[in-house]
Amino acid sequence: MKDRPLIEVAPHREVVCLPPDTPVQAACARMREAQASAALVIDAEAHLLGIFTGRDAICRMLAKGRDAAATTLGEVMTAHVEALGPRDHAIDALHLMHDGGFRHVPVVEHGRVCGLVLRSDFRALERAQVEVEDEYFQLLR
Repeated sequence: MKDRPLIEVAPHREVVCLPPDTPVQAACARMREAQASAALVIDAEAHLLGIFTGRDAICRMLAKGRDAAATTLGEVMTAHVEALGPRDHAIDALHLMHDGGFRHVPVVEHGRVCGLVLRSDFRALERAQVEVEDEYFQLLR
């Protein structure tokens, strides 16, 4: 699993992509609708500018008493986000998440956002792999 390219590992999910002038309140509502833990902040050409996560909402908004309707994603997003390409290996994403201490890795191809990998994707894949192996060994008995 870990040597497979991200394009094979990442689930095909709706990625919430919003411009930097989006109010945080609207971004959080959109994330809730999509059941997403993060929104990628992009420009008009879908180039990655940053990421906004639920953790950012707590640490950069609520904890500081900022007004979510008056604050934009561009003001509170994490900029200079590390991203990988769809053909990079899953292990690269795991290392990036571990070393950087984060749970989301944007997937970018030709400078444009094309996906998002979450740490939880790997846990789900690992569980599925264990289930398949269990079934296989039961068939051998």
